[in-house]
Amino acid sequence: MRGDLMKLKFKQQKFQIDAVKSVVDCFRGQSNHVSHFQLDTGRVKGEIEGQGSFLDEIGFRNNPIGLAEDDVLKNIRKVQLRNGLKPSDRLEGRYNLTIEMETGTGKTYTYIRTMYELYRAYSWNKFIIVVPSIAIREGVYKSFQITEDHFMDLYGTKIRYFIYNSKQLHKIDQFASDSGINAMIINSQAFNARGKDARRIYEELDDFGTRRPIDVLAQTNPILIIDEPQSVEGKKTKEALKLFKPLFTLRYSATHKEDYNKIYRLDALDAYNMKLVKKIKVKGITVKGLTGTNSYIYFEGIDVSTKSKPVARIEFEVKQKNGIKRVARNVDEGFDLYTHSNYMEQYKGYILSEINGYKNTISFTNGVTLNAGDVQGDISETNLRRIQIREAIKSHFEREKSLYNKGIKVLTLFFIDEVAKYRQYDESGNQVNGEYGEIFEEEYMNVLNEYITLFDDPYVKYLKSIDVEDTHKGYFSIDSKGRMVDPSAKGKEKISEDESAYDLIMKDKERLLSFDEPTRFIFSHSALREGWDNPNVFQICTLKHSDSIIRKRQEVGRGLRLCVDQNGNRIDGETPGIDVHDINVLTVIASESYESFAKSLQSEIAETLSDRPQKANVEFFLNNVVKNARGEELFIDESLANTLHRSFIRNMYVDDNDILTEKYYKALEENKINLPEEVNDFKEGIIQLVGKIYSEGVTPLVENSRAENIKELKVNENFKKREFQELWNKINVKTAYYVDFDTKELIKNCIIALDRDLKVSDITYQVKTGEMESISSKEELERGEAFKVKETAMDKDYSAVTTAIRYDLVGKLVDETKLTRNAIVNILKGIKPMTFYLFRKNPEEFIIKTARIINEQKAAMIIQHIAYNPIDEVFDTTIFTENTLTGTIGKNAWEVKKHIYDYVVTDSDVEKRFAEELDSSAEVCVYAKLPRGFFIPTPVGNYSPDWAIVFNEGKVRHIYFITETKGKLESLKFDTRGIEEVKIHCAGEHFKKISNDTVKYDVVDSYEMLMDKVMGK
Repeated sequence: MRGDLMKLKFKQQKFQIDAVKSVVDCFRGQSNHVSHFQLDTGRVKGEIEGQGSFLDEIGFRNNPIGLAEDDVLKNIRKVQLRNGLKPSDRLEGRYNLTIEMETGTGKTYTYIRTMYELYRAYSWNKFIIVVPSIAIREGVYKSFQITEDHFMDLYGTKIRYFIYNSKQLHKIDQFASDSGINAMIINSQAFNARGKDARRIYEELDDFGTRRPIDVLAQTNPILIIDEPQSVEGKKTKEALKLFKPLFTLRYSATHKEDYNKIYRLDALDAYNMKLVKKIKVKGITVKGLTGTNSYIYFEGIDVSTKSKPVARIEFEVKQKNGIKRVARNVDEGFDLYTHSNYMEQYKGYILSEINGYKNTISFTNGVTLNAGDVQGDISETNLRRIQIREAIKSHFEREKSLYNKGIKVLTLFFIDEVAKYRQYDESGNQVNGEYGEIFEEEYMNVLNEYITLFDDPYVKYLKSIDVEDTHKGYFSIDSKGRMVDPSAKGKEKISEDESAYDLIMKDKERLLSFDEPTRFIFSHSALREGWDNPNVFQICTLKHSDSIIRKRQEVGRGLRLCVDQNGNRIDGETPGIDVHDINVLTVIASESYESFAKSLQSEIAETLSDRPQKANVEFFLNNVVKNARGEELFIDESLANTLHRSFIRNMYVDDNDILTEKYYKALEENKINLPEEVNDFKEGIIQLVGKIYSEGVTPLVENSRAENIKELKVNENFKKREFQELWNKINVKTAYYVDFDTKELIKNCIIALDRDLKVSDITYQVKTGEMESISSKEELERGEAFKVKETAMDKDYSAVTTAIRYDLVGKLVDETKLTRNAIVNILKGIKPMTFYLFRKNPEEFIIKTARIINEQKAAMIIQHIAYNPIDEVFDTTIFTENTLTGTIGKNAWEVKKHIYDYVVTDSDVEKRFAEELDSSAEVCVYAKLPRGFFIPTPVGNYSPDWAIVFNEGKVRHIYFITETKGKLESLKFDTRGIEEVKIHCAGEHFKKISNDTVKYDVVDSYEMLMDKVMGK
């Protein structure tokens, strides 16, 4: 890998830290010490000295779990309740813990970080990662490499990691004898064969001191981490895993078949709602009419981006001198296919009578109506695949054009079911294009020519620098002659045994993400499933038969990760000037209709959500704990659960089956949820609890890309108006902030607040007493059970305990508050002894609540002391012209008159109503929904207001107003760190500074409230 390539950067993300903490907390109370054993290194010493003795040295292993099983179960149940999961009745599979994380959310990062935290908390330092394939094995190894520096910065140490290789057994001795954190990566095929096919891991090997590798590994009592257990844990493998004598097992996947003690869940719905993965859009193709129909028409879609008449893009046949050719045209109403096909008889009567942008349909005078994506006529397999390849290339170019200037490389992945369709070999063994390779290059050049003749800019220069044959590559298994082969081939050509095929996509991920690497289109076999994905895959095209055993969710999973730019920065919610799902969109070009594809994918996703609560009934509310803004907890007992349920019935938030209704979601969007008065202080906590309910069909996890008929928003004459330009010149000034407060004052305020407000609960335990009786049955004795419990009783008294776990209290508080270590030390030294004693009572709760109180004081100080100064930079108008917004007319895009675009794209009904009233108001001169590229820096993150409005006031002067539409104004009260409140205050200070109060700024939830602000009410 070249030294000048980008380096991927990693952030500390709360959801990943929550997953890590969930594992660590399951063993809360476990002692922290190092455990040793005598490591037999074989007969080396005896051979040298002519004796039969062994050469022994110290080995390091995970110290045993010192907690009783009941205590571990109690910890697990507490974690499960905290994460909104059903508590386990018992320890299923003993110490088997399940962590569910949606594809693309960084589960490998999460379990690597878990290793560090388990080592820090309990000195556990031996880990074995079991994977189902070489592809995943190489991906895991790559993750260790690229996160190495990141974790070194966080923990000050590195993990010694290696891939198990039966020819490099000395690494097992290193694994066992090293006192630091050690991780071995092994694919299940290396140990799950027995009998005649027994692997070397079970054999006494001369080159390993006549020892069995499995025995040495078992002596370390490793913690097993199973990556994708649904692909690993067959019957034989489960038995083989026991031979490692694991301390416990952690199981990570998005699609578990078995849930042993699930302690954390980040499923598809969570990931989508939190914008942790790409939004999925589908371009489907619907074949209409019977085979043999001559009137071939492919209706690609409608573009209504400008005020001119909407145009439809269709493909049809044209008679030429050399035969019949299919051509694509942008057409408008009145277009006569009979005339433009050079009078081909099958097109008689096909005169375009209507282009309907709201329904996304076109109609002809003969009564034929087509929906976007429909193709009618004699459609062969080749024609269908050609349409798919063309659509994938067009989608690629559309996405690439909008992201190139942002430094984001776009990749497209084609799934095929036969190598020969992409690559073949002539008699001399030279590579030649197969059918799909030929079609790709033809269609690529057609689309490319449209772009390079339309405009000339850096993106076009980039396109011209790439030869078509260099921009696509195939990734398949390679045989002994270096030829690409299908994974179904026998012998050494099996994909699971070939590593060279994965070099670029597995080992050189950074190179593939660089603009210097010409590869932008990847053809691979449909067997490319778990184990490889690239953050910059934006299109996936499935050129294969629909009866494939590969599920749709596995396919789209290859492109769900959030993308990265050329500097290695992930484009997520912390990236200034963007909305995550404006940039991160995965388009699937399917070989079926959108409805069919979406239904199947939604169904597969729904299967994984089956353990989510589905009803807001009494049982759902019962025994849950919710918090308010102050961190206080409310336990929902049976009485309160009934009260909440009756409230939901009374407000018609649930139907007769206790399923959440549209009325609930409507009230939620408008912040009009009514709850019983006694829980008003915990309103946001209850809303978050209800958010765990999965209501099928309410959240569209898949969208129809064909429906988007506004491809690009272009500024209109309103943008050029003097009134808007005057406003823009007032607000386009960039500023920098500084917070000029005395650290001593902050420390003093924190000490006062902690002594006054900090309260934590005791850690308690419950004593179980009972009588043991001996066992006499043969079956029980064979199971190794010498005694069993005859009778038990639970003591009624709970006793407070302290924990033996060592905590880096100062470090934890530095992480949570971003204050210096010196400041944290002074705060802790200043609080009363009785306040500090609370740390001994309950360290975890002490850290959480102390950090919250410090952050509250910090936010108050920011509000009191922040100041903004203009800098010598302004926002360029390109933030309006280089947008990535698309929309669907009548759904989220609305035709308007006073906006700077002909359409306004809204995110909610609140925004839609607000825009409608702005547009119809006589008081409004011109307005703009500000793009995300316009933002204000604040100490708690960048902030983007929603609207810039110019009001009429007489004939000369105008009122300029910047506003934020908040459908949930009350939510500001429930933000535990005051982040939103701080951002809004900072925005006000920013606008005051740059406009000398000539521009007003405020937060409103309706047009009426805005007018009250304008009129000074």
